[in-house]
Amino acid sequence: MNQETSKVLQETVDSSDVVLFMKGTKNTPQCGFSSKVAGVLNYLNVEYQDVNVLADGNIREGIKSFSDWPTIPQLYVKGEFIGGCDIVTEMTLSGELDQLFQEKEIPFDQSAAKTIREHNS
Repeated sequence: MNQETSKVLQETVDSSDVVLFMKGTKNTPQCGFSSKVAGVLNYLNVEYQDVNVLADGNIREGIKSFSDWPTIPQLYVKGEFIGGCDIVTEMTLSGELDQLFQEKEIPFDQSAAKTIREHNS
């Protein structure tokens, strides 16, 4: 990954409290995994920046090196890499995502989080 891409990625991660690098956008995801994570964030009413990695090959490949994580989507909260689809799903169902958002003071719909867990138990 070149220095310019690394700089852009760091600035992007630092620019918003919650950033989702995904295939497509939050309103029109282009893959099932991206759709699932965006769906969770949208349902929880989390304010987040979506970055469509399909729009820029340097970003698409660079984010994998940046996070040392081979797949997309990738979720960042307050500059910290959280994980991809499986990790976000697991954290949502266990309540860990709620805890993370509370600790990091990220507003979200707690009743929606509870509803997700009730429908998946």
